Amino acid sequence: MNGILNIYKNKGMSSFDVVRKVKFVAKERKVGHTGTLDPEATGVLPVCLGKATKIIDYIMNSNKVYEVKFLLGIKTTTYDLEGEVIEKKDISNITHEDVLSAIEYFVGEYDQVPPMYSALKKNGVRLYDLARQGIEVEREARRVNILDINNIKIELPYVSMKVTCTKGTYIRSLCYDIGEKLNVGATMCELNRCSTSVFYEENSVNIDELNEENINNNLITIEEALSFYPKLTVKSSFTKLLINGVKVFDKRLTNEKVEKDVLYRVYDDKETFIGLGKQDNEGFKIVKLLL
Repeated sequence: MNGILNIYKNKGMSSFDVVRKVKFVAKERKVGHTGTLDPEATGVLPVCLGKATKIIDYIMNSNKVYEVKFLLGIKTTTYDLEGEVIEKKDISNITHEDVLSAIEYFVGEYDQVPPMYSALKKNGVRLYDLARQGIEVEREARRVNILDINNIKIELPYVSMKVTCTKGTYIRSLCYDIGEKLNVGATMCELNRCSTSVFYEENSVNIDELNEENINNNLITIEEALSFYPKLTVKSSFTKLLINGVKVFDKRLTNEKVEKDVLYRVYDDKETFIGLGKQDNEGFKIVKLLL
């Protein structure tokens, strides 16, 4: 079985629990998800099956939209309510304007430090494994981009909002950082991923409702999953060279304008989907063959 399922994950399940159920229902060994959701989080979790596991990294490399609710005045070890409370502060002096100003401060690019309770690795060890041993290590800040924050609702001590961001953003860290900006601390209490790439909550199938009868109807093709990459049509006379991994430097390759360092969905003029390719100074090459 080859394709992608747009799964809606429920609270209380790990991302691995979702993969395990999909494997069972699909009777497919090669199954992988496209970006971990914490057990207490809900939302869209695309799951790739068979040949589609080749494109996991390419689906993950896209913008995401989250609905989040956080609590001001409390800090925890995990940046969410699952952790141990390590600090409480009075927020009676915080105004709605203060909160809006702090949120606005983080729109755009900023250097974000990931939480200790995350799946990132330090010297080959998952951070959450170190954290569970009571070990805290220095984490390098990573440049993230908060593209938009809207639907802000302030009901102190709670704040909820909708965040559009780039790959690699930790929403728990964003909530924590807003709390630090306000100098009262904050911890995330609810998180729902509304969309990632071309996968939207309204088009998802709940993992509890997935079964052998409906799985094929919910399977999305590799081409559909990659539809956010621009399409490029090359001449069929070059198909064999591209399939064999040759970097083609020939103006006759295509009649279309090709931009450098842009990833394209590559088809030949017989509408055969070859894979994902990119142009650099030395020519055009398929970087992920998907025939």
